[in-house]
Amino acid sequence: MNGPILIYLKDMLHGIASGLLIPTIIILICFLALSVVELGGLLVEIIMERRREKTNVPQLISALPGKGAVEIMAKIEQSSLFLRQKEVIAEIIRHRELPSASLRALARRLLSAEESHFTSITDRTDLVARLAPMLGLMGTLIPLGPGIIALGQGDTQTLASSLLIAFDTTVAGLAAAGVAYGISRLRKRWYEEQINTLAALLESLLEVFENGRGLAE
Repeated sequence: MNGPILIYLKDMLHGIASGLLIPTIIILICFLALSVVELGGLLVEIIMERRREKTNVPQLISALPGKGAVEIMAKIEQSSLFLRQKEVIAEIIRHRELPSASLRALARRLLSAEESHFTSITDRTDLVARLAPMLGLMGTLIPLGPGIIALGQGDTQTLASSLLIAFDTTVAGLAAAGVAYGISRLRKRWYEEQINTLAALLESLLEVFENGRGLAE
């Protein structure tokens, strides 16, 4: 009784595993393509970062006290901050008449939105870095079964074909994962610096507005 059931289950499992080979190869190709696209995006960011003048954050913060909203916005626009940073600061300036608690809540919300934006960018390469080696391993193991069977039957051509697929998927998975991991590491460092700069500017800006209200009172 167990014999036929076991054979049936093994055949079903073998069919499922064999059926996963093509999707695995397709996904690996997509991961490689995504890694190349993200690498191109990273090179663009590197070029822009090198061309952009470094923002002197302490000097910019020290220039904010005692200035009005128009003057502050002009200072921000003249700085070499990124466009997204300028937009967040402009949003705070537009809502400067809000109560202090509400303004701080808005600043936290905007900062959190920026963090989510950057996280969504690095999540793509993080996903490739984690999944590509797993899929590479799947692409290695799936064809080894037929290859071992072919070896037992003396079919060297099938064995060679199976080993070729196994090695190619391993290399593809590791290549995609390595590129994606490097991109994620670089971007996370840059984005963390941008978030820290924005947080410092927002904190300083909120303090300027609060002091201005105290003087007005």
